[in-house]
Formats: sequence, C-alpha cells, structure tokens
Amino acid sequence: MSSHSTGCMIMTTSDSDSVSEGQEFFNMFYIGINIENILYGIELFLFFKTIRILLSNRGTRKKKIILFYVLFSSTMVFTVTVWVATQAMFGQKLWLLDSDFPGGPAAYWRKNIAIWYIDWGTTAIVVLQLMTDALMIYRCWIIWPKPRIVVVPILLWLATLILGVAVDWTTSSPGGDYFTGVSTPLSLAYWSIAVFLTTSLTCIICYRLVRHANMVQEYLGNEYASSYFTIVTVIVESVLPYTLSGIAALVSLGAASPTSVMFVSVYFLMMCISPQMLILRVLAKTALGNNASSRPGSTVKFTPRSVDMSGPQCLESNGARLHVQSLSDVNLSDTSGKVRVSEV
Repeated sequence: MSSHSTGCMIMTTSDSDSVSEGQEFFNMFYIGINIENILYGIELFLFFKTIRILLSNRGTRKKKIILFYVLFSSTMVFTVTVWVATQAMFGQKLWLLDSDFPGGPAAYWRKNIAIWYIDWGTTAIVVLQLMTDALMIYRCWIIWPKPRIVVVPILLWLATLILGVAVDWTTSSPGGDYFTGVSTPLSLAYWSIAVFLTTSLTCIICYRLVRHANMVQEYLGNEYASSYFTIVTVIVESVLPYTLSGIAALVSLGAASPTSVMFVSVYFLMMCISPQMLILRVLAKTALGNNASSRPGSTVKFTPRSVDMSGPQCLESNGARLHVQSLSDVNLSDTSGKVRVSEV
C-alpha cells in the first residue's frame, strides 16, 4: 500500500520510522499494492454481477430497493476506486517518477505521505468503513430483531463516525499528518473501535446462525441443518473476511510489523468485497432473515405459544415449537412454544 490511509494506521505506532525505513516494509508495500489490484478486480466482478441481477429482475423488485442497492454498491465501488487510484499514484511517484529523491523511498514516504491526493483516499476509506459497518448493523437487526442486541453496535458506530471525521479533519488540515500531534492517538482509537465493532457484529451474527443451526439439527437432523447453515452462509452473512483482515491489520500494526502494510491493503479491500458478497446473496434470495431462509424441500417455522398447535404429530421440547409446513421455505422466528410436525 502507500498512502494516507495506510499511513493513518501504519504510522500510529511508536516504531513507525524504523519500520518504514526497512527494505522489508517497502517489499510488503509493493506486495500489498498487487494484492489490492487483484482484489479490486474481484470487487468489480461482484459489482457488475450485482447490477446485472438488479436490472434483469426489475419487474419483481420494488424500485426503492433497486435504487438502494444500486446507490450503495456504486458508492462502495467509487470509494474503493479512489483508494486504489491514490495508492497507484503514490507508488508511481515513490518508485518511478521520484526514484532519485534525496534519502530514498523512506525519506520520500515521510515527506509526502500527507500529500493532497492521499487525503482523498483517507476520506474514501472512512466513508467506506461507515457504510460497511452500518450495513452489518442492519443485517444483525434483520437476523436478530431485538433493540438490546444492536444498541451497543450503534453506539460504537457513532463513535467511529465522530472519530473518523476528527481524524480526517486533523490530517487534512495544513501541515497535519498521522505522525505528529493529536492525529496519532485519534487514528489509533478510530481503527481500534472500528475493528472491535466489526468483530462484535460478526460474533453476534455467527452466534445467531449457530444457535438456529443447532435447533434445526435437534429437531430435523444434520441434513437440514447443513443445508441451511453452511460454511459459506456463516462466512458471507457475518462478513468474516472483513473481520479477520481487520484483526490481522490491527495486530500487525500494534506489533510494528512490516507486514502491516500488506494486511491493511487486504483489510481495506475486504471492507468493500465482503458487503458486496452479502448484497449478492440477498439478491439471490439465499440470505437469512429474521424469520426465513430458503431451501427447496421443506419449511420449518418456529412459532410463539399463542398459536394454536392442536393436531397430530405435536412434540414438546425445551419450550420450542417447530412446524413443518410445505416444500418451500424455512422460517425461524420466536423459539418459545411447542414443537409440531405436520405431514406434507
């Protein structure tokens, strides 16, 4: 990687100067740029596939839903494009156009990491982080619609909003950068809270999925549980690649490792790719909701106690009620009540 956003995370450590001067750091920087380009190509593929699905199914979806997904996906692609472009510009100047800069690449990095176009990349990444985490909070609400579950993530998101604006403001001011002054602790706090927020949301979503998987397995067996809650489901629904890359980036930065610049590159691109995969899954009607997930073959519904469950094949177990209805959908909602299995 190279620019201000990378500098925002990399240069918050006390050993940043010694790390940046090492040859290994710039090797990792070069590898990170190449990884970014590969991941950017994957993101473009996912984006155009999303747009194609939206345009081909216009008659079956509400215009507001189509407009939302188009605008959200387009904004994500725009922000990550700004980031990748600023990285390319900085790398070109670092190694080619200004290769004879006095002091070499390390001196050029320290002098120009706060250059004007790097501020664009920083702003784009802050916007992308806020968008991605907001989408995760929404998905968490869809899967587990209880206010007490999302209140803490919302507060953390508001904290990242305030800190993100503060970091962008202080580093974009004349003479401001991530190396000195109040920008250093602000940026460290910002990214720490952002990664913690993402990790918390992933844990909540994974817990909800595994909890339902165990419930389905208990009453219907492994065949149904494995169909509804696969590894792909957990990875995509919980945006696990985004979370893991964020943890890796934060840990490597805390350890002042030269590999941090590479992990940050992966983290920023996963910030766009993971939600795009989730949107594709939603459009394909395979994403889990608060009361439904599809599978050809059967319908499982967890219904409240108030529902009349008189009839044959009624089972009670741990206060849960399960109702096999038809050969179409699976519904998971309230888990209190009885268990009823009706013949198809």
